[in-house]
Amino acid sequence: MPWPDLPADFEQKHDSAWLTLPNTLFDPRRGQALYTDYLDQLVAAERLGFDVIGVNEHHQNAYGLMPSPNIMAAALTKMTSRVKILVLGSALPLYDHPLRVAEEVAMLDVMSGGRMIAGMVVGLGVEAYSYEINPTFMRERYREAHDLIVRAWTEPGPFHFEGKHYDFRFVNVWPRTYQQPHPPIWIPGSGSIETIRFVAERRYPFIALPYSQFDVMCEHFDVLREYAATHCGYDVPPSQIGWLAMIYVGETDTSAREEFEPHFWYLAKKGLRLPREYMFPPGHTSVESQLRPGHAKRKFISLISSWKEAEDGGTPSSAAPRPSARSCAKASSGPGAASSRASSRSAPCPTR
Repeated sequence: MPWPDLPADFEQKHDSAWLTLPNTLFDPRRGQALYTDYLDQLVAAERLGFDVIGVNEHHQNAYGLMPSPNIMAAALTKMTSRVKILVLGSALPLYDHPLRVAEEVAMLDVMSGGRMIAGMVVGLGVEAYSYEINPTFMRERYREAHDLIVRAWTEPGPFHFEGKHYDFRFVNVWPRTYQQPHPPIWIPGSGSIETIRFVAERRYPFIALPYSQFDVMCEHFDVLREYAATHCGYDVPPSQIGWLAMIYVGETDTSAREEFEPHFWYLAKKGLRLPREYMFPPGHTSVESQLRPGHAKRKFISLISSWKEAEDGGTPSSAAPRPSARSCAKASSGPGAASSRASSRSAPCPTR
């Protein structure tokens, strides 16, 4: 849900659409109309036959106007009747009280009659600045909050949860989730080895974020499959691999490009404009992840300079041929068409 009205000279005057962009550029009355329009678009997706609609969480930016995705999901529970509602996701490390996430998702699951999908995300590095979270603790807080939430959904309360970052004397969530043992859990990620291992160890669906080139996305999926097979003893099914693809439909290829391209460049050059140090504060991404070949050759969407690069999946035409879609994922079905089949239990495999 972007703010679509950044000024024409935005790139000359501002280094970032995140964190430091003056909020005087936001017009509340225009914002009211936008929220109505964005919600109407999601409701229209149900009428058009989509299986899942999604909302997500970002803070203090013009890229996405949803600091609280559960508020949007609550509206959607009453505006829709069939489609599943995906919160992709709650940025768990930002919360000093992650039990609130367990309660709110349980409420939404009951209100929707069991249509919620719970996304749990570490969050971008820039989010650590927004909520004054030490980035070196984000993954610890994420794992601990995840474990607390799953236990709150699955174990009879009250019980005591004591961890390094969170200590709750009474864990006793009312209401309980509509879906049992709990709503499906999907994990989005940009390819860090820690997230990939976390996903494989729990057999969750992995949703690759879409703003890197095609062959880097393929590598993420390959690493997931290899780790699942060698360390966790299973083959990752297509229903547990997803890719958020940007799709625009027009009467012809030419008209589709003419209509879509201005919005693409607005996203790439304005909405996703932020300094590298905002993305990777010290400690947020491990040295192991940053030394992976895929990280070194990754070219973020904001760095591409031509439509040819966009069509080639971010790979310059002089580079080696990109992998085929068949070799990349076996995942064209994706978890969006198979949310009820995706494993929702938390069953970690032994790490090695």
